[in-house]
Amino acid sequence: MTERVDHRVPRSRSKLAPTVLVGAEAFARTWATAVIGSSYVPMTRAEVAAHLTGLTEVLVEALHANPFCARPGHDVGTRLVDAHFTGTDTLGRTVQLLGDELLGELGITADERMRSRLAALQGSLSAGYARALRERTLAEQEAIRAAVLDARDQAETALRASEARFRAMFTEAAIGIGIADVDGRILDVNQAFVDMLGHSVEEMRDRNVRDMMHPEDAGVVWRLYDQLIAGELDHYRAEKRFNRADGGQVWTHLTLSLVRGDDGVPLYQVAMVEDVTDRHMLQNRLRYQALHDPLTGLPNRALFLERLGRVFNQREPELRAGLCYLDLDGFKVINDSLGHHVGDQLLVEVGRRLDRSVSGGGKLVARMGGDEFVILVEGSRGTQDIVDVAARVLRELEQPIRIGGHELTVSASIGIVERALAGTNAADLMRDADITLYWAKADGKSRWALYDPDRNAREVARFTLSATMPAALERNEFYVDYQPLVRLEDGHVKGVEALVRWQHPEFGRLAPDHFIELAEETGLIVSLGRWVLHQACVQARRWLVEFGDSAPFVSVNLAVRQSRDPELVRDVKRILDECAVPPHLLQLELTESAIMGTADEPLEALRALSDMGVRIAIDDFGTGYSNLAYLKHLPVHELKIAGSFMEGLRAADEEDPVDAQIVATLVQLAHALRLGVTAEGVETPAQAKRLHRIGCDTGQGWFFARPGPPEEIDRLLRGEL
Repeated sequence: MTERVDHRVPRSRSKLAPTVLVGAEAFARTWATAVIGSSYVPMTRAEVAAHLTGLTEVLVEALHANPFCARPGHDVGTRLVDAHFTGTDTLGRTVQLLGDELLGELGITADERMRSRLAALQGSLSAGYARALRERTLAEQEAIRAAVLDARDQAETALRASEARFRAMFTEAAIGIGIADVDGRILDVNQAFVDMLGHSVEEMRDRNVRDMMHPEDAGVVWRLYDQLIAGELDHYRAEKRFNRADGGQVWTHLTLSLVRGDDGVPLYQVAMVEDVTDRHMLQNRLRYQALHDPLTGLPNRALFLERLGRVFNQREPELRAGLCYLDLDGFKVINDSLGHHVGDQLLVEVGRRLDRSVSGGGKLVARMGGDEFVILVEGSRGTQDIVDVAARVLRELEQPIRIGGHELTVSASIGIVERALAGTNAADLMRDADITLYWAKADGKSRWALYDPDRNAREVARFTLSATMPAALERNEFYVDYQPLVRLEDGHVKGVEALVRWQHPEFGRLAPDHFIELAEETGLIVSLGRWVLHQACVQARRWLVEFGDSAPFVSVNLAVRQSRDPELVRDVKRILDECAVPPHLLQLELTESAIMGTADEPLEALRALSDMGVRIAIDDFGTGYSNLAYLKHLPVHELKIAGSFMEGLRAADEEDPVDAQIVATLVQLAHALRLGVTAEGVETPAQAKRLHRIGCDTGQGWFFARPGPPEEIDRLLRGEL
């Protein structure tokens, strides 16, 4: 007689409120109605309801437990199998009923927390049920196999008894069992297998095992089968699909075993087939939820990275792929001003448009999070393929989007990367796409930008310089070169311009145009400029000691940020005092745009420096948009005319009359304001002569000398060059 198992929880031990207990009992009755008939259970309907009431209370207590643990669901699944609830529909009906009815019967609000806990209990219950059923199946399988082997070795009477036992187990087993010869001809199947596939026993006996192949079977299933028939394996297990007679499909856990004769030669194959369709569908649903964005329904970051990984696992050497990394322009403004509900609807519509515009095989649109999306194009034929996708997306987003009475216009910035997969990896592709997206936004938004390795190398070098600059100043990697300012009348060195250089340990000698802008951005320009000023004044003192009244003044460039530093005047005075340099031997150069930009700002600092005796010069004069009328009110002593105006005066045979007239006008203007004039960029003798004839006071350029160490200025001052 079948042993009756009672797993009911004593009511006196329950900690649930009476109202919850009433709901649990009502749900248990519904549960009993749903599963009675799906399994053979040696209990009356009342006993089934009482047993399921106990299990329901376990689930309800787990739902309310803090901290939450899904383990009781596993135990409930095990208890169902222990109580012989092993029918093919029992698990599916139970899982569906838990999701549809439990919270409602208990009067529990179905908020996100409770739904999440309930889903976890459903999964745990399915796992416990599957494991218990698997253990039961394995026990039955072992018993059947033992019966088959015993039948071979027993005497005729014992054989008949063994066959009777085997037939009973074969017929009544809850799992499908089939027996075939080594050629694959099906000899017999039990009722559970027949019910599973919907074919009659006679129909099954007319078939061969290979007729059961499914077009989407994993290759390993039939590779192992061939090894088993050849006697290389005794058994194997696999997940396999079967087609049902009604056109449906059933997912199974298949265990195939080989039965050998006394001589070890394979005689039969025995298949034991467990229906796991409900569990498979549940796993697929949970996987879908884990790999798709709940808002837009698009694949999420996890699925995208999984797909990208599969692309790079392909072994074809010529295979290419491309990415479009997309970010919506101005989405934060819409989200913050109109509300998150409008922002969410906007993202849904954008996702729909992206999915619609990017069609065809080998393409995947995914939402990475926030307002970022990515498009993967497999098997691209070149950059133009990805550019076409990006252009199509931008056109698709041009059309206004109407949401809740608002007509919204949204654009996107897109970073594009396309390359052969050989020699790179998924992380590199993602990094470069992210970098290129930043370029697209920096270049003005509503556009795409293509990855450029040269630009990236420059950006990396720029970042490296910015990061290492503070330490470089401490390590004395900077030094100062000097270029003479020569009086055109007699060739006398009147002054020198101090030009900072960086001897970088990796990039070598760097001119100011490589790092001054970075110093401005990082704020290091103030300390760097103070260091250059100190170095220049130290050198000016040396020249003063050696050459006396013939010593040149030093001209130091002053950055915009330096000129607005509140400590500028005190710093200059302190350095001059420390170096014992008279103020008239120091000239500070500011660009035309910088000094003219102070028109509406206090000029006390420049006036204080000028009153101190420090010379003030306007560098690159003529390249900006100066308020010439205001020029006479500035504390300026020198105009340095930009070298671009010298181009027309360079040729030996003739000069450009326009450039000559511009320079002459600037010289006349400066002299009218009682300012000195220095011409920059003097490179030929003809230029020097023409500038002297026009009236320029001083020249600077390669014709006189290139920037160099102070020792070269020493030789000029001594007349050695």
